[in-house]
Amino acid sequence: MNAQAGFALRGRNPDVLTCIANLSNDEVFTPPEIANRMLDSLAEAWAADNGGANIWADKELKFLDPCTKSGVFLREITRRLTIGLTEAMPNLEQRVTHILTKQVFGIGITYLTSLLARRSVYCSKHANGMHSIAKGFASDGGNIWFSRIEHAWLDGRCKYCGANQRDYDRGDELETHAYALIHTDNVKTRLAELFGADMQFDVIIGNPPYQLGQSGGEAIGSFAMPIYQKFVEAAKAIEPRYLCMVTPSRWFAGGRGLDDFRKEMLADRRLRILVDYPDSREVFAGVDIAGGISYFLWDASWNDKCGVTTISGGAAGPTLGRYLNEYDILVRYNEAVPILERILGSSDSGAFDSLANQVAPIQPFSIRTNFRGAPSSDGMINPVLIYQNGGTGFIERDAIPRNVGWVDQWKVFLSGTASEHGGQTDKSGTRRVFSRILIGRPGTACTETYLVAGRFRTKAEATNFGAYLRTKFVRFLVSLRTNTQHLYSERFAFVPKLPMDSEWTDERLYKKYKLTKAEVDFIEKMIRPMAESDE
Repeated sequence: MNAQAGFALRGRNPDVLTCIANLSNDEVFTPPEIANRMLDSLAEAWAADNGGANIWADKELKFLDPCTKSGVFLREITRRLTIGLTEAMPNLEQRVTHILTKQVFGIGITYLTSLLARRSVYCSKHANGMHSIAKGFASDGGNIWFSRIEHAWLDGRCKYCGANQRDYDRGDELETHAYALIHTDNVKTRLAELFGADMQFDVIIGNPPYQLGQSGGEAIGSFAMPIYQKFVEAAKAIEPRYLCMVTPSRWFAGGRGLDDFRKEMLADRRLRILVDYPDSREVFAGVDIAGGISYFLWDASWNDKCGVTTISGGAAGPTLGRYLNEYDILVRYNEAVPILERILGSSDSGAFDSLANQVAPIQPFSIRTNFRGAPSSDGMINPVLIYQNGGTGFIERDAIPRNVGWVDQWKVFLSGTASEHGGQTDKSGTRRVFSRILIGRPGTACTETYLVAGRFRTKAEATNFGAYLRTKFVRFLVSLRTNTQHLYSERFAFVPKLPMDSEWTDERLYKKYKLTKAEVDFIEKMIRPMAESDE
């Protein structure tokens, strides 16, 4: 039996929006399933705020997707309103026309996606065409607007989005990727230009573009820069009643240029719901986004804890109401919060001393990753064994740019990249976190492939510290701050600095910090063993 016959026998056609391929990892089409989960969250919040009322039965509300691609949000909103307004507006054609002309609006991010969105919502890429289900539009675009916008170049970069002029100042035959919502000095003025001066949106919902540019490859001297935070900020400035968006979760604990955004989001008590997927592939099939994906519901009238839920391996963890700024980053696992509270509050002096103050910054000896030492020390006056990408080599001591005094100490080297990509788990749902831990005797150095995690006077201290890093306890605490592949000193801010005059084991650490059986089981479930022979 072929697939077409199978669909026919089931009595339905497949949803085309579940079948289309993504344009890129930066502009990802939203699956209908996740769009409907978000709309369910919105409807539940509305009902809770309005005495159980059905949001889809209100013919006055206005909805905006300011970054529409496939049109899935607008289509699903239209479908729900069409059902919800049946009693208030019995005539189907009049009801649909009212919804599409008075309630549902969008801004396309490219010419192509604007056509796709209109096809999804109006059943025609021409809103006023003969096949459109909406009656009464005078324009071809209807309420799904798109027009080419140009970047505003200033010293080689766009002053609004930061795009590199070298990459995005191009001919009319290519998209500019200058998005209307974030390329303006006043977003309310921009919306008035598009939809009328008296337009006020009650709900803003969407899945914005994630970044501009690229890292590596041909992007020499430049980096991919996130832009999704600019859509969130612009949407808040519109002052809707509700805002619901999908974004990468990288902002929780990192991300280039996201420090201010993270602080603002964590302090915003209007965040009502946050649903997090550590593995983006659970939301977007085949799309691997480092750090995972999440969506949030922001409620202008909310001033309370945010309900945080993590979904991993298809299973939702317990939802917990939390003030998100309890730490400097967002700890994604609710089960980790009481563990952290106990560890961070364990110091007798009141000030928690973490390994972040001990782990050396990147480039500990100012020797780049692409450096290759000599294969032999023959002929060298004062050779130093250097741990480098792919093995070891030799370098003259006086060729080491900085921290030469560290050469004579016992050291523990830690690979500067995490074992997993973007904090993802293996098939069993566990993480290793660290790739390699090496004991460096006196007479050694390293390139920036490694971090110097600790320096010691004796071999015993270095060996004990290496064993400490291999514990599930330490690697679990590091994992809470690691949602990208790179490790650096800040990732160790939750790890207690302990004396290394004896060996630390997981059992000893669990007992020291009085972890409950449930807390120990959670750590053991999250982190897989790392024996010295595994390195």
